[in-house]
Amino acid sequence: MTLGLNAAAGDGPERTPGELPAGWARATISELCEVNPRGFDEEPEDDDFISQVPMAAVEAESGRMDASAQVRYGDFKKKSLTRFQENDVLFAKITPCMENGKIAEAQGLVGGRALGSTEFHVLRSRGAVLPEYLARYLLQRTVRITAEQHMSGAVGQRRVPRPYLESLEIPVPPIAEQLRIVAEIDQQIARIEAGENSVDVAKKRIADLIQAIRTQALWPAINGQLPDDWEWGIVDDVLDDIEAGKSFTCLPRPAGDGEWGIIKVSAMTWGEFRPEENKALPPERNPDPRHEIQSGDILVSRANTVDYVGAPVLVGPTRGKLLLSDKSLRLVPKSNVDPDWLIHVLSSPPVRAYYSESATGTSDSMRNISQKVVRSAKIPVPRSNDARKAIAQEINARIELVEGFRVPLAEHGERARNLRASFFYAAFTGALVPQDPADEPASVLLDRIRAEQSLRAPRQRATRKPRPAQPGQEELPS
Repeated sequence: MTLGLNAAAGDGPERTPGELPAGWARATISELCEVNPRGFDEEPEDDDFISQVPMAAVEAESGRMDASAQVRYGDFKKKSLTRFQENDVLFAKITPCMENGKIAEAQGLVGGRALGSTEFHVLRSRGAVLPEYLARYLLQRTVRITAEQHMSGAVGQRRVPRPYLESLEIPVPPIAEQLRIVAEIDQQIARIEAGENSVDVAKKRIADLIQAIRTQALWPAINGQLPDDWEWGIVDDVLDDIEAGKSFTCLPRPAGDGEWGIIKVSAMTWGEFRPEENKALPPERNPDPRHEIQSGDILVSRANTVDYVGAPVLVGPTRGKLLLSDKSLRLVPKSNVDPDWLIHVLSSPPVRAYYSESATGTSDSMRNISQKVVRSAKIPVPRSNDARKAIAQEINARIELVEGFRVPLAEHGERARNLRASFFYAAFTGALVPQDPADEPASVLLDRIRAEQSLRAPRQRATRKPRPAQPGQEELPS
């Protein structure tokens, strides 16, 4: 795939770095948009249904949102929720969303209006910038990184402040060129996403192949009959103990050097142990060192999504002073049980299916299993530990070969990210599509809008004391 930048865009006079193309202008967000408008241009009736858009409804990095969920306006109008309408641009201001890029143009809203998360800034164009152009500009990773550097607030509650967003200056092409830029970006990004989807399919096939390797090696039963040197058992037969951690009120940050930390569910979610996924324990707490995690431990998450609840991880090299949480279990195998073999058994499709089906809870995002469920999974067990060890070694060797296919896939993923960044850079420096001298310059339209604004009577904004950010601010159901 090549950039395919329009050669005509570079046919004009050369520009010095930072110089705008002919017909472009610079303007701040506050000049281009009303930031966090007070509400809708037209208030709905109480019986009107409008969209509900929690943070989870905005897709990371794509600029897309799901506005299909709806609520009766009268049931929610007195709640402290963000109001926005068709063609507004949403900018998620809270810390995790800077990394993920939850920014979108509001489209397809029920009744043209929506109630959303309190963690959205709302940008309503005054007419000199197209919402779709603005949304794509803000999606650039460089813009998000800079916004993150200007966040304010306490650790764990940091947000992009409104004054920073209002002062953000962006390059503004003529409206006709904005339309051409958006169309070209979307065409090129669609091609990149098609390639990324192919990579995702390949990754899924690798995961399926690994599970097939485990099934073939660990489940040799034919019509329920095992080989002579195997027997049916349960997980409890190969364990000495299961140890559980405790619940602590933690600080909203990872543990620093010399501090105790409690592992989060995410430390056990992705098939590998991630020690950095932890929260710091307050210094006045006195933890039980018996709950400290050690290299070689086998951990499972007793509370997780339906896909990961009960999934095991083997702890490799790790920092000290990390504790089990109340949502983690440490499985202690018997001395004659090979840990690698046990990891593969617990990861095999029949055991994973049993744990998922036995998990309780109404939400797929958080299911729970008990120690009894962990112990009771039915498994085929070779009678000899030498045989168990040999099987684990064979599985490891085959998986190592398969994992080699992930290297070029990761390279393709990195190439796609770089290509996306290149398209955005070209688009917003005037190198993606040609300029047309017949287009009305952006400065003319901006001057006209500024003149119209100055003729309007300024609205008095009621002064009120700033309200500190609250971690429990009202949120719509997802």
